[in-house]
Amino acid sequence: MEKVDVVILGSGQGGNPLAVALANAGKRTVLIEREHVGGTCVNVGCTPTKTMIASGRAAYLARRSDDYGVRTGDVSVDMQKVRQRKRDIVEQWRSGSESSIDGADGLELIMAEGRFTGPKTVRAGDREITADTIVINVGERPAPLQVPGADSVEILDSTTIMELDEVPAHLVVIGGGNIGLEFGQLFRRLGSDVTIVHHSRQLLGREDPDIAGAVQDVLEEDGIRVLLNTSASDLRKRDGGIDVTLDNGSVLHASHVLGAIGRTSNADSLDLGKAGVESDKRGHIPTNDMLETNVPGIHAIGDVRPGPKFTHISYDDFRILQANLIEGKQASIAGRQVPYVIYIDPQLGRIGMTEQQAREAGTAIRVAKMPMSRVARATETAEPRGIMKVVVDAETERILGAAILGIEGGEIMAMLQIAMLGNLPYTTLRDGIFAHPSLAEGFNNLFSSFEE
Repeated sequence: MEKVDVVILGSGQGGNPLAVALANAGKRTVLIEREHVGGTCVNVGCTPTKTMIASGRAAYLARRSDDYGVRTGDVSVDMQKVRQRKRDIVEQWRSGSESSIDGADGLELIMAEGRFTGPKTVRAGDREITADTIVINVGERPAPLQVPGADSVEILDSTTIMELDEVPAHLVVIGGGNIGLEFGQLFRRLGSDVTIVHHSRQLLGREDPDIAGAVQDVLEEDGIRVLLNTSASDLRKRDGGIDVTLDNGSVLHASHVLGAIGRTSNADSLDLGKAGVESDKRGHIPTNDMLETNVPGIHAIGDVRPGPKFTHISYDDFRILQANLIEGKQASIAGRQVPYVIYIDPQLGRIGMTEQQAREAGTAIRVAKMPMSRVARATETAEPRGIMKVVVDAETERILGAAILGIEGGEIMAMLQIAMLGNLPYTTLRDGIFAHPSLAEGFNNLFSSFEE
């Protein structure tokens, strides 16, 4: 049995920089990865999806060129070139991750599936390794579609759909979360007919109903059919495609079906019981605020933990463990902000509490809301769709949360996040002088638009 200082299971956006930092701090570190360096984000998540979404936006703007007084003629999509562009950019970023690992003295990368064989002991391939410190960073994978007949037809997931070499004629998306919406709009812009089937009464269940409704308006304006309070009850092959029977008895004939019902933990392959590490009913590994599991010396970071599943949260997990394991600090995730962006177009940028969450907490609030069409820059660029909404504490005048559905919604949200980080009252933005014409200038009107 080999003895090292640290074993990290999973080469994701938290595991990679942590492995390099630990090795540079003089700790003999082994990084175990079963599939691809860089984890979900670089290989099958953020990087490839946003690369393809950029291709979709190019097609969208080309078809809208007449709105700007520019004539381009017929627009066609070369799906194989879209796919190759995605592959090239993924390879670029993956290679960068591999180079950082290769350049760290004292760090060894083992490409194999790792699993526990006992307390503080891991097997990877034909090697058994023990360490006083183990970090679990194995992430998640797409959840399989649980619909009768799903085993008899080809169901795409968020990974396999990006390897298509042709544009689907009719894509049926089962699931109305961020993954389903991003891919639905992408393939609509590439030329597919798209239907989104969602079991709930609104898209994006964690958003306020007015924001979810505004998102639905955007998708339907783009020509996407949205079916709410609807579930798939059966899937069958027919005429080279798939019949999707719905619970209301109607049938959709799809050329392709995307299952976008969420993701599931990869911790089920680790034999956690042999290490005494506990998991919850969904297979995620709970930790305390310092990312420690129930077993001293074993930590969990990234998507394998309960809670928000974002690359920037995984990276912040790395920073917390770097501070605690190398610098001897007591860094914690308590109270950290969780911003995120859903990369539909226009983007939905979110930070902090929703209106519904604030009201359920019993907080006295004021809500400022304004359509993006009142922002001069949005109108000038012919991108007036969407809405700006901010929740403010009525007593302290501090910003509690925001949802920005609009052109560069993620960037506008980040400006509000900076104000929240600085504990500024909303009046600072209301009375601030912003360059004209800019999207930030909208804050002047937004914070003069409180609902009564």
